[in-house]
Amino acid sequence: MQAQLVALSVGKPAESLVHHGRPVTSGMIKLATPERIALGTLGFEGDGQADTKHHGGPDKAVCVYCQEHYNYWSSRFNQELPNAAFGENLTTSGLLETNIHIGDIFELGEAVVQVTQPRQPCFKLAARYQLPEIPLWMQETGYTGYYFRVLTPGNVQAGQIMERVEADPEQLSISFANEVMHQKMHGREGLERLGSHPALSDSWRDSLTKRLAQLG
Repeated sequence: MQAQLVALSVGKPAESLVHHGRPVTSGMIKLATPERIALGTLGFEGDGQADTKHHGGPDKAVCVYCQEHYNYWSSRFNQELPNAAFGENLTTSGLLETNIHIGDIFELGEAVVQVTQPRQPCFKLAARYQLPEIPLWMQETGYTGYYFRVLTPGNVQAGQIMERVEADPEQLSISFANEVMHQKMHGREGLERLGSHPALSDSWRDSLTKRLAQLG
């Protein structure tokens, strides 16, 4: 299984958004580059996050979004979408949330990366398009994108092929993870299966552990 890297985009935090009439510092606005960019365990050179408590870090070093969803959102937002419209580092073609799994390992240029969790949209994406419903819409559709951790650093360039070199045996798709987290599907078994997966990000594991504890 493989995907085409349609675009590689990076950007540093800036006061680039407005929320409730106030400027918001964000790394959401990213620019595509044709250059080879070094990818380390905390992300791409030249990239960054403003809110490092909720974004970035080893479990969310690379944000990925599927080009296949762009036409849907362009129609729903009623506007043409820019490059890296969802603040993603990698815009891909060929790997959807339904067929990529927590723990899958990919060769990405010279780097090796692993899927850790779905992307969890926040208010900054809503602020970018002045559409407060966007986070909920993304959760409802499952068109969230996903994150990688970096197992082996290396250089990456747009146009390369991202190839899966190890399929995780649990086969817990990003779509399944979204259903468990956002739509409360699959019950206790789903919470336990997803929450116990060793490749899942720490933040999602903590959230699922708390929900299990509430069930008693």
